[in-house]
Amino acid sequence: MIQREIRHKMLELAGKFPVITLTGPRQSGKTTLLRHLYPEKKYISLEDLDNRQYAKEDPRAFLSELKDGAILDEVQRVPELFSWLQGITDREGKAGMFFLSGSQNFLLMEGISQSLAGRAAILKLLPLSNQELNGTSFKGQELEERIIYGGYPRIYDKEILPSDFYSSYLQTYVERDIRLMKNIQDLSLFNRFIKLCAGRVGQLLNLSALANDCGISQTTAQAWLSLLQTSYIVYLLQPHYVNFTKRLTKMPKLYFYDTGLACHLLNIDNSNQIRTHYMRGSLFENMVIIELLKHSLNSGKELPLYYWRDKTGNEVDCLIETSSGIHLIEIKSSLTFNSDFLKNITYYDKLNNGKFVLDKIIVYAGTEAQNRQNFRLLSWQDFNLEKLH
Repeated sequence: MIQREIRHKMLELAGKFPVITLTGPRQSGKTTLLRHLYPEKKYISLEDLDNRQYAKEDPRAFLSELKDGAILDEVQRVPELFSWLQGITDREGKAGMFFLSGSQNFLLMEGISQSLAGRAAILKLLPLSNQELNGTSFKGQELEERIIYGGYPRIYDKEILPSDFYSSYLQTYVERDIRLMKNIQDLSLFNRFIKLCAGRVGQLLNLSALANDCGISQTTAQAWLSLLQTSYIVYLLQPHYVNFTKRLTKMPKLYFYDTGLACHLLNIDNSNQIRTHYMRGSLFENMVIIELLKHSLNSGKELPLYYWRDKTGNEVDCLIETSSGIHLIEIKSSLTFNSDFLKNITYYDKLNNGKFVLDKIIVYAGTEAQNRQNFRLLSWQDFNLEKLH
């Protein structure tokens, strides 16, 4: 089993909270991780019709059989359980009793906020990070392969071709998960919507244009986009607002939680194809942004990530805001360094009068790391939040 970074935080929190909630995309490794860390806990999948029916019809009897706690998978399928879990955990007062997992973030968090607020620690597990894969035999994987393969554990564990995995993943996601959350009549139109989103990776999200291209109303496009966010398909990077004199862009930028899925939707299935593809730079940027997010979530935090762009097109790919100041990050898919890479972060720094900027970093597709006088050059292979000062 590939060692997951988040395990350290989970073990820590399980000693303090009666309920640990683990959410994230379907097949990101939630069940495998929980069963590996807590083999003594009874595992119950509420995807199973018999288990689900029993839990719905008689939650008291269902939970009375779990005196030592349990791992309850896809628990959002039985929202009746949440209030009963509240009573049990309050009565028992034990840490690490129940471990809840689910792939539908909105439904799961709704149950937690209504009944288990203050009793449940919440963690998010995304697909494998580069750092996690670097601890395996896949460490030497080329950049293009890493982007195409993405991070879903089953691809690596069972040696499944990305095209085969993502085709099945999409079918399962659309036909089961989406219909559970919203009754979409025209699934082929929804599939077209997802593909159009993939074609906008790394771009400003113009919802009106997206709706027009898909042939749906803007209201429907907003609802469908919310579904994709809730089920961990797409991630929106928000703009950073500072009080400069320039007018700033206010639209978010669109990324996918997994580059392998984005590539599949773009019909990219081999390394040679992606090397010359017009979206190579956008997919590389997507990978780096999500790597930052993964590392943040794996440490039990969710650091605020932003981008910055003014109306004249000056843009910094990523800003990480901390209590001490801001880290500026430029993402370049080139294999070699070019001094032009510094243009936007230097421009931002001058506008900001040098205040609060802690670090200026270039993440690129090359392999060498360099500490220069005014910035640092870091390789995609080992870049994560620990590299920040």
